[in-house]
Amino acid sequence: MFDKVLIANRGEIALRVLRACRELGVRTVVVHSSADADSLPVRLADETVQIGPASSRQSYLNAAAIVEAARQTGAQAVHPGYGFLSEDADFAEICAENGLTFVGPPPQVMAALADKSTARALMSRAGLPLPPGSVRTLPSAAEALDVAAEVGYPVIVKAAAGGGGRGMTVVRSAAELPRAYARTRAAAQVAFGDDRVYVERYLADARHVEVQVLCDGHGNGIHLGTRDCSVQRRHQKLIEEAPAPALRPATLDTLAEIALRGALSVGFTGAGTVEFLVDEAERCHFLEINCRIQVEHPVTELVTGIDLVHEQLHVAAGTPLRWRQEDVRLRGVAVECRVNVEDPDRDFAPAPGRLDRFRPPGGPFTRVDTHGHVGYLVSPHYDSLLAKVAVWAPDRDGALDRLDRALAEFEVAGPGVRTTIPFARRVLRDAAFRAGRHTTALVDRLLNPPAADAVPVAAPPPDGADRAAPALPDIRADADPAGRTPVTAVPAAGPNAWRNP
Repeated sequence: MFDKVLIANRGEIALRVLRACRELGVRTVVVHSSADADSLPVRLADETVQIGPASSRQSYLNAAAIVEAARQTGAQAVHPGYGFLSEDADFAEICAENGLTFVGPPPQVMAALADKSTARALMSRAGLPLPPGSVRTLPSAAEALDVAAEVGYPVIVKAAAGGGGRGMTVVRSAAELPRAYARTRAAAQVAFGDDRVYVERYLADARHVEVQVLCDGHGNGIHLGTRDCSVQRRHQKLIEEAPAPALRPATLDTLAEIALRGALSVGFTGAGTVEFLVDEAERCHFLEINCRIQVEHPVTELVTGIDLVHEQLHVAAGTPLRWRQEDVRLRGVAVECRVNVEDPDRDFAPAPGRLDRFRPPGGPFTRVDTHGHVGYLVSPHYDSLLAKVAVWAPDRDGALDRLDRALAEFEVAGPGVRTTIPFARRVLRDAAFRAGRHTTALVDRLLNPPAADAVPVAAPPPDGADRAAPALPDIRADADPAGRTPVTAVPAAGPNAWRNP
């Protein structure tokens, strides 16, 4: 294990990594901007280095300053958290060139997966199902129109270098496509320095389901079940839960197995997330692989008892995985709500300010990850995430009730400060959400309800009732369409051993 780790991030994730390091007996260096000089991670770190002014570009995105801080303090590794430089392959390579271990996958793996078009091609070769659309990028609007005509509208134009919900435009007709294509390319060039785009069928009423994987540098890998992240606004997640509810056992098994296959096929190491869209017939469509710890990782920790940040650090230090697939048991249900300093009544506009009152909830099986405190100034310079409230219960109804109770207790107030708590509690009362029948369209429906007062919700089938079998890919070891030697994961103890009974 490392003696000293530099944490190249801020806010709650910097605090989360700092605590994990302390539990492992690892000293910490926290780099920070001038705006974060009095933040909680800075107060608790063993050492701190101010690396720039409030601007992210001059501080948390300043790779040279971060590497120099690591060299001056004698840090052996850099943990990037999420966001900022966490999925920047160039930064990972710069770390390696300076004798620093980057806590994440190898730079070449990150580079391949960061390019969404390349990632789609790699996962297609590994046997993962893709949404109908182009595997390669499309250099002209004419080619985009051809693809859209083949797969049918609506389609979504996506930036190959996109991420974090950015670089995507939904198109509902051929008349809209040329302009949307040009606009998306221009926006992608500004945001990512790369204007390449591709087109795929837009699945409007689908579930966003992801699989947590852990892989080491010795060819071993495990999956830790699923998470549902369908409650989103502008492709940003608001509420997440584990395991994903109301899906057939065969679908859950397929998602977990093909996710791990895909990660191992490209030499992934560390903690990663393989994301899918699951349609009404429970067909699974690969979206992307995230090469970092996810904001929503606490729900997986709560149902598995596995500390993901501990495992990230062990893998980065070269230790073989300490868990086998048969060790993974999901117990109960965990649900997480992100508390953002935003005003839902103003289209989720940021609403920062000083916190005059700040009282997080407590109680049994209630976890709050936050860097907030009374007197804390929520800065307008950074992401609006203030806290994550995650709860556990033996069943889903109990978890939803516990989360609602916890959010009701959460007191956040200050001049001009608004949070997403009231909107989250509205989601928790929604009939479709309570039934586990919600899709990524839920938030838009709540914000823009139909004229009728009542929104019909399809009742779930009775226990044991027949349902249409989903079209699932063949995941036998001899079914690799590329004809290559299949990648074999650590075998499970038995069918569905990882799933919550």
